[in-house]
Amino acid sequence: MADNRKYYYLKLKESYFDEDAIVLLESMQDGMLYSNILLKLYLKSLKNGGKLQLAENIPYTAQMIATITRQQVGTVERALQIFMKMGLVEPLQNGALYMSNIELLIGQSSTEGERKRRARRALQEQKALPEAVADKRPPEIEIEKEIDIELEIKREGEIKTGQTAPAPFGRYENVFLSKKELAELQEELPGKWEYYIDRLSGYIASSGKKYKNHAATIRRWAADDRAKGKPKKGIPDYSYKEGESL
Repeated sequence: MADNRKYYYLKLKESYFDEDAIVLLESMQDGMLYSNILLKLYLKSLKNGGKLQLAENIPYTAQMIATITRQQVGTVERALQIFMKMGLVEPLQNGALYMSNIELLIGQSSTEGERKRRARRALQEQKALPEAVADKRPPEIEIEKEIDIELEIKREGEIKTGQTAPAPFGRYENVFLSKKELAELQEELPGKWEYYIDRLSGYIASSGKKYKNHAATIRRWAADDRAKGKPKKGIPDYSYKEGESL
């Protein structure tokens, strides 16, 4: 059976421990513990794009972080305060913590990359290439190159189509809209677009329901409200009819 899982790893520059923030951190009392906690938090946040959370709506608490980092709660609480003052960690609206600059440290791989490397090695052996020209780059460097190429292709596609990756909106940051979709909703629903985004955000968070297209869902809800002749104001109504999801 093919293994299509994604594997994440932390990419540290050779100068990571020489950066001002890390040097200052480790110079503090218990600074080496703080540095160790920071690295562990980076690793724990990788699969969630930098967010420290056990699940979508379950952010890590200081007690939970103490458990997974195997440190004292008091030490973790002091470390988190220092991290936030130094801009290494940022609190989010839903109570989760976000590891700043995580985009610069995330690496991603899959078994597909390893299969490609094995195929290249087999081809080199068949051609009996001299050892001097054989590819001796370590796997992590090869993976990084493949990822860079993939991301560059994706960016070029976005430039050509004029599209950008969807961003999270709403009270619970779970409504995803591209810049184009957001601009269209603002034009189509003046004075109401924020209400519908928060309404959808609250409903998704409370029900766990998923939608293929959040912009289309908002337009359908707005159309239904217009048809009823009762524009929604005040406290959102998260009720729904069976089969209304897109």
